Amino acid sequence: MELNPQNWVSISNGEANGQATEAFVWPLRVYYEDTDAGQVVYHARYLHFMERARTEWLRAIGIEQDQVREAHQVIFVVIESQLKWLKPAKFNDLLVVSVENVRVGKASLSFEQRVWRQGDAPSETLVSATVKAAAVRADSLKAVRIPSDAHKKFVTGSLHMQAPN
Repeated sequence: MELNPQNWVSISNGEANGQATEAFVWPLRVYYEDTDAGQVVYHARYLHFMERARTEWLRAIGIEQDQVREAHQVIFVVIESQLKWLKPAKFNDLLVVSVENVRVGKASLSFEQRVWRQGDAPSETLVSATVKAAAVRADSLKAVRIPSDAHKKFVTGSLHMQAPN
């Protein structure tokens, strides 16, 4: 699997020790449909932005969700999310959404995500989040182990994204 280097960046963890971690980033523009009457991004839209970045990260590491469903009857569902809104994004802003510090379990994945304006430092975070997704059977929605081929890709794709010690 070859990863496109333009979507991988080194990001400081924001602590005094200055350590950095690798992150997958996905650029996007704020459309009018994403905003309220004041042209400020509606709070729930950040969940959409983060979902897009996670989906593109999956593609970047060689996982297509429809193929996993077809081959294994497994889908991934968000079971937990915690967001912190720090600053607003506005209509027509160019944003960057990250996928960082992916932790892979036997049946779930946890992600840290941030949104910031293109051209700003990632430390100028607009929204930060922690998201957990679980593998479930497509027909029953019962929790299952992540299929081994997908699990290997998750592990390989997240090795350099572990949280600094």
